[in-house]
Amino acid sequence: MAYYFNEPSHTFNEYLLVPGYSSEECIPSAVSLETPLVRFKKGEKSSIMMKAPMVSAIMQAVSGEKLAIALAKEGGVAFIYGSQSIEDEAAMVAAVKKHKAGFVRSNSNIRPDMTLADVIALKEQTGHSTVAVTDDGTANGKLLGIVTGRDYRVSRMDPSTKVSEFMTPLDKLITAPDGTTLKEANDIIWDHKLNSLPIVDKEGRMCYFVFRKDYDEHKQNPNELLDADKRYVVGAGISTRDYAERVPALVEAGVDVLCIDSSEGFSAWQKQTLAWIREHYGDSVKVGAGNVVDREGFRFLADCGADFIKVGIGGGSICITRETKGIGRGQATALIEVCKARDEYFEETGIYIPVASDGGIVYDHHITLALAMGADFVMLGRYFARFDESPSAKVNVGGTMMKEYWGEGSNRARNWQRYDLGGAKKLTFEEGVDSFVPYAGKLADNVQITLAKVRSTMCNCGALSIPEFQQKARLTLVSSASIVEGGAHDVVLRSQAMKETWGSNR
Repeated sequence: MAYYFNEPSHTFNEYLLVPGYSSEECIPSAVSLETPLVRFKKGEKSSIMMKAPMVSAIMQAVSGEKLAIALAKEGGVAFIYGSQSIEDEAAMVAAVKKHKAGFVRSNSNIRPDMTLADVIALKEQTGHSTVAVTDDGTANGKLLGIVTGRDYRVSRMDPSTKVSEFMTPLDKLITAPDGTTLKEANDIIWDHKLNSLPIVDKEGRMCYFVFRKDYDEHKQNPNELLDADKRYVVGAGISTRDYAERVPALVEAGVDVLCIDSSEGFSAWQKQTLAWIREHYGDSVKVGAGNVVDREGFRFLADCGADFIKVGIGGGSICITRETKGIGRGQATALIEVCKARDEYFEETGIYIPVASDGGIVYDHHITLALAMGADFVMLGRYFARFDESPSAKVNVGGTMMKEYWGEGSNRARNWQRYDLGGAKKLTFEEGVDSFVPYAGKLADNVQITLAKVRSTMCNCGALSIPEFQQKARLTLVSSASIVEGGAHDVVLRSQAMKETWGSNR
C-alpha cells in the first residue's frame, strides 16, 4: 500500500510572518544578508559567502554572461545555462571572469578608413558615443585614436568623411598600460579631466576603456561578489550526461561553483556525477545538486558530497511537471522538511550544507518567507527573466513590453538532459511552457527594491541577519479568507475609477 503523508503540502502563499519585537537597532541599513553558498565545517566559514541571498536559475532565458555580471555586482551568483555546447558555456564563464570591474572591453570599434556615416550607424547600433579607432576595427586591434561626440558635427560634415580626418589621434590621447589598477586609472582620469581612458598593452593594442561615468557606479556597488583575484564570481550548470567533458572545460574557464541541473535529484545519476567530480577534483570543485522535496532526498545528496542542495519540484512558473507526471510537493512544506533535515545533519556531522529554495516564488515577500523557513538562498527564474540583462528578446505584446521566457523542459529549449532518466537521448514530452513575462527594466533597480523589502520584514521580526531571522521567525498558516483580506478590498481603486471615468467621457 502506498505511503500517505498526514498533512497536506503548502505553498508560500499560505503563510504569513507574525511580527516580533523590534529594538532601536533594527533598522534596514543595519541588516546583513550575507549567506553561505557552499558547505562548510562547524567553526569555519563557507568559501563562498554571498552578500545577497539570490542566485539565477540554470535556464536559457535567464542566465547569460550579462546577467551573471549584473547579479555579481549586487552580491548574488548566476548559474550559466548548460543546455548549450561545452565550448559556448565555457566561453560565457570565461567572459564573466575576464570582465574586470571598471575595465570595459570596447564593443564600439572602427577602422580609420571608414566614414562618419559608419560612426553614426555604429552609435545607433550600440548606443555608445565613444568609439575606439583600431587598425583592424576590432576590440583588440592596435589603437590609432578615438572618436567621441566632440570630434564631429553631423549637420556640418559630409557623411563620407574618413574617420582618420576627424578622430582624435593616438599622439593626442592619454593612455595607460595594461596592468594599471582601477584606482590608478581613476586617478589619471580625474587628474587630466578625461571622460575615458584607453588601456593598451605593450604592443599598443586596445585592451579596455575606463570611463569617468563608471566611477560613481562602482562606488554604489559595495556588495560586489568577487573572488581572490577581484574577478566576479560565477556559477555554471552541468548535466548527468556529459560531465566528464564539460566539467574540465568549465574549471579551465575559471568557474567558481557548479550545479547539477536536473528536475529530480534523488537518483543514481546524480550520485555518479558527484562521485566522478570528487574522484578527479576532490573538494576543490564546488558543486550543488538537486532537486529534492523531502528529508530522504536531502540525506542522499548530502552523503553523496553535494556542496548545496536545491529544493523544489514542479513549483516553477513555467514548470508543468506536476500536471504531466503528478509528482512534486508544495514548496513551503518541502522546504521546511529539508531545512529541518539539514539542521539534523549539521548536528550529527558538524557539516553545514546550504539549502536553496528553487521555485514557487511569485511575490517578493515569498523570498522572505523562504529565508524564514530555513533557506540559505533562493534560485529564481521568472524574476530575473524580466530584466534587460537576461538573454531573451524584448517584445511588444498587445501594447505591453514583455520578455520571452521558456522552460528548459519546453520544446523550445529541448533540454532533455535535465529530465534524463537514463533512456533515449530525447525529450519525449514537455515539462515546461513557452511564455512571456512583463519587462521590468534593469536588474540592479529591481533587486535593490526586493532586498529592501526583505530587510524591512526582518526588522519587523527583530532580526539583523539571516541566521537570527531563522531563529526568531514565527509563521502562521492562513485561510483563503485571510489571503483575500491581505490585499486591497472593499474599495474602488483610484486607477480603476479614473479609467472608467476617462472612458465614459470619450
